[in-house]
Amino acid sequence: MELFPLDAPLFLGFLFALMRVSVLLFLLPFFGGQGLPSPAKAALCLVLTAALWPRLPNYGGTLPAHPFALALILLGELLLGLILALVVRIIFAAIQTGGQIIGFQMGFTMVSAIDPESGTTEDVTAHFLYMTASLIFLAMNGHLVLLSGLMTSFEHLPPGAIVLTPALATNLFQITAGLFTAAVQIAAPVLTALLLVDLALALVSRASPQMNVLVMGFPIKIGVGFAFLVLLLELMYLAMDGFVASLPTTVTRLMGLMR
Repeated sequence: MELFPLDAPLFLGFLFALMRVSVLLFLLPFFGGQGLPSPAKAALCLVLTAALWPRLPNYGGTLPAHPFALALILLGELLLGLILALVVRIIFAAIQTGGQIIGFQMGFTMVSAIDPESGTTEDVTAHFLYMTASLIFLAMNGHLVLLSGLMTSFEHLPPGAIVLTPALATNLFQITAGLFTAAVQIAAPVLTALLLVDLALALVSRASPQMNVLVMGFPIKIGVGFAFLVLLLELMYLAMDGFVASLPTTVTRLMGLMR
């Protein structure tokens, strides 16, 4: 008599659910960085999978028994996690790019900070906007919306039902193509103000050539840049609000293109 009998279909269902949850969590901006230890992330994946798994249908019995077919299904789970994480990361990448543009115009190219997510260096303005966007996303319960979409993905796309279509590739290209446009839109208010400061300094240098405009320009541009960064937080809030509101529709559309 076996004390702990192993149900293979049930175990496979749990394994594939854990695979999908783990890939998504390890790639998210606020969970997948180096700041959170790997054992903590692994424990979080196990807890979330154990919480979601009882509500999922038992699809382990419908999975193929051949190891090669199971490996292909695991690859499909990996691609699904990558696509869902890309949808979330695109707004944060646009905010970081906008912060890089603002930092360059303010003269902060030599001032950098360590990004805890990737371990690389970036401009302080990009780091500040990224951390602020992460806090706004969590305050708006964006992570709960994403977990709800993850739960819905098991209903629309059970393991083995993921198909890569040309329409999916076209849609992903359209999403990524808007990254630079969104970055310019985020940085536009600060860039406009700094452009007006440059024009004013140019007029001052023409009217009074003896003044050292180059030395005067640095503190003025930094002060104006910080003043408009405060105003930019309201625009970031509105942009993140629209992104979180459209996130379920975007995820549902992408999953429909993968069926």
